[in-house]
Amino acid sequence: MSKYITNWEPENKDFWQKQGKKIATRNLWISVPALLLAFVVWSLWSVVVIYLPKLGFKYDANQLMLLTALPALSGATLRIFYAFMVPIFGGRKWTFFSTATLLIPLVWFGISVQNPDTSFTTMAIIALLCGFGGGNFSSSMANIGYFFPKSEKGYATGVNAGLGNIGVSVLQFAAPLVIGMGIFGAFGGDAKAIVQNGHDTSIWIQNIGFVWVPLIVLVLFFIFFGMNDLASAKASFSDQSVIFGRKDNWILCWLYLGMFGSFIGYSAVFPMLVKHEFANIDPLKYAFLGPLLGSIFRVVGGMISDKIRATIVTQIAFVGVVVCTLAVLYFLPDHGQDGNFMGFFISFMFVFVFVGLGNGSVFAQTPVVFGIFHRKLAALTNQNTEESAKNAIKETGAVLGFMGAIGAYGGFIIPKLCGTTVAYTGSFYLAFCCFIAYYCTCLLVNWWFYLRKSAASAC
Repeated sequence: MSKYITNWEPENKDFWQKQGKKIATRNLWISVPALLLAFVVWSLWSVVVIYLPKLGFKYDANQLMLLTALPALSGATLRIFYAFMVPIFGGRKWTFFSTATLLIPLVWFGISVQNPDTSFTTMAIIALLCGFGGGNFSSSMANIGYFFPKSEKGYATGVNAGLGNIGVSVLQFAAPLVIGMGIFGAFGGDAKAIVQNGHDTSIWIQNIGFVWVPLIVLVLFFIFFGMNDLASAKASFSDQSVIFGRKDNWILCWLYLGMFGSFIGYSAVFPMLVKHEFANIDPLKYAFLGPLLGSIFRVVGGMISDKIRATIVTQIAFVGVVVCTLAVLYFLPDHGQDGNFMGFFISFMFVFVFVGLGNGSVFAQTPVVFGIFHRKLAALTNQNTEESAKNAIKETGAVLGFMGAIGAYGGFIIPKLCGTTVAYTGSFYLAFCCFIAYYCTCLLVNWWFYLRKSAASAC
């Protein structure tokens, strides 16, 4: 079978049922583990920083928080470029290349973390390189969007992103397990002794990096032999750059920053938040649950948005995030009070649930918004309907990728703002007040531009 497909008509029901669906589904289910491993690499430092002080690394609290934020900063910036790579190079080729780059920070991390004298600068560079994992999201989502018809885009992008996002949870769940075993024998390096729960314990911290290397190599095999490039997705950067002049591109980016930015930002900061506010609680016992819920409900959000108006799901999600974030603030320790960990934890888990729903719905409403825009544009310019539909698909792919880039900056903003407010006030309270204010602007923006009946792009 040719890896380069010249004829692709997902909106043609006969074509879709006879051959299109099978090919699209295969590409989707190869894309999912590739994206999952990308998220593993991207979120590596959310777990590692908990162990570094115990291993003798002389980094202060601000440096540790910065290490969790740097991958988000580089990943978000890379996403801006990755968003346009699939139409230029092809989905299969770019997915193979971008997945292969994940091996660089993993191997370097596994070597460097064994020496507590490793400079902070070196660790910061490795953290920045972990941003390769963040960049992959934009190209992956743009690529999968080209394969599916409009009626199934919400499902497809929801599955790809939702199950890919689980990589954060997989890492936070697996890390405490793999560091307790000498998996690679003499090849994996020596164990280090730490004091944990009052007992001397030997751990192989380097396993957090090394354990994913063989899995990435396996996924590369499936990408090379199982994925496809679509001729219909070809476009130059200049063809795609038209999105920067589209108002809806920036509006949707604003909404997605509120949703995905919260998902990746809270996933990174949650272990440090629990450690700071509830000193007697082991954060790694609970850290994986939030990203897991957010990932699962992203799939749910995408599926629901294929059945009802995605803008309604988005609005409900933002209302839920506001209410649950207020509850998080209520249960935090304050003025010498101990706080309520269980109330805090449950409230935060519901934040992840609503953020997941919103991630799926904002992505699902994007092709609808651009479909409406191009139909109106075609009516004004007497453009061919088929050409208009192709332009909508190409712009949607570019916008989905660019939205992913802007949304990822939340992974830097949230840890950095939390670290700053703790440094100046001793509490996370002010940071969460800022987040709530932002969510309120998103509620207003979504209602004004897409939900009210008289909106130009009501959908």
